[in-house]
Amino acid sequence: MKKALLLGGALCAMPMLALAQSSVTIYGILDEGLMYTSNVNGGTKVALDSLSGLFGSRFGMTGIEDLGGNLKAIFTLESGVNLNNGQFGQGGTEFGRQAFVGLKSDQLGMLAFGRQYDMVFYFPEPLTAGSLVGGPVGMHPGDVDNAANTVRLNNSVRYMSPSYRGFSFGGEYSLGGVAGNFTANSGYSLGAGYTGGSLKVGAAFEYFKNPTATAGNGFFTAYANGASPLSQSLNKAYSTAQAYQVAIVAANYLIGAATLAASFSNVQYANLGPGFLNGTAIFNNFDIGAAYQITPYLSAAVSYEYLKANSVTTDRGTTVGNQHYNQVSLVVDYFLSKRTDVYFGAGWQRASGTSSLGTAAVADIDNLGDSSTNQQTLIRIGIRHKF
Repeated sequence: MKKALLLGGALCAMPMLALAQSSVTIYGILDEGLMYTSNVNGGTKVALDSLSGLFGSRFGMTGIEDLGGNLKAIFTLESGVNLNNGQFGQGGTEFGRQAFVGLKSDQLGMLAFGRQYDMVFYFPEPLTAGSLVGGPVGMHPGDVDNAANTVRLNNSVRYMSPSYRGFSFGGEYSLGGVAGNFTANSGYSLGAGYTGGSLKVGAAFEYFKNPTATAGNGFFTAYANGASPLSQSLNKAYSTAQAYQVAIVAANYLIGAATLAASFSNVQYANLGPGFLNGTAIFNNFDIGAAYQITPYLSAAVSYEYLKANSVTTDRGTTVGNQHYNQVSLVVDYFLSKRTDVYFGAGWQRASGTSSLGTAAVADIDNLGDSSTNQQTLIRIGIRHKF
């Protein structure tokens, strides 16, 4: 009887031991703000917004299970949340921010499968001046280089290396899933970064075929509702592109309580079809910025960026797309606690030249929509809570 009781106790303890080696964490960010936008349909717009803050509002869960031998199973499910109507973000995609499962080893790295961020997000994006400021006021016009992660990669396989003396790298491939054509609607993303002392550097390259495909496929149409970020005059006409690529490099340098940031990106919409004589539209974006930790609770950041788009010749012999964008941004952030802060952000942008549609270029801060003139001001007062 005594042996039986001991055996029964051991068996009852086994699920508890297994449970002790696993964990699931529920987390989120609630970022609500009052936004003022000038020159919207000829007037001004004042509205509550919870998807365009310093960090878009989200709700997620992440888990890890120790499989032994320094190998772990991992997963993440994360949804964008619109606090003002309760709907999902990312075009109504339920887990539109992230949804993946994989394996991780401290020595070998991580391999994950699902809907995921690209290498722009993991390496250069956090080091751009736009990210140093944060929120839409500091993002690149039209988010042409995806440095504000407007889109994620569906059907992707991602590898992330461990850090080797400050150096790390990653690669990702998105399967197109087209029967009989393995490469259709597919793409890849490569990235690398280095951290050493006061210096951080990150770079990424991304290439996609048939980026504007059916809903849920392709790079630009990775939303459930099929919406594409190529919806503004800055690049709307380039939805005919048969290929898209971006190369971006960014760096941060820490000097005491100050952080300096700079980045450069080259974006190409290639093989635009007969309407553009199969030409290529090219965007080059530069940004510089600085942040200063005034006190442990108060910080401020400023940035300037310049976007230059080269002209493209149409089959009618006209040229379009010769565009220039200048933008300045400011954010002041005050932490009420470790998890709650209030902030003020302001951005101003001026456009010149001819848009992709052949009309006069208009302002387009981040990818929030065309201004009714060539200038636009965006002001946001917000509160953010992390849990």
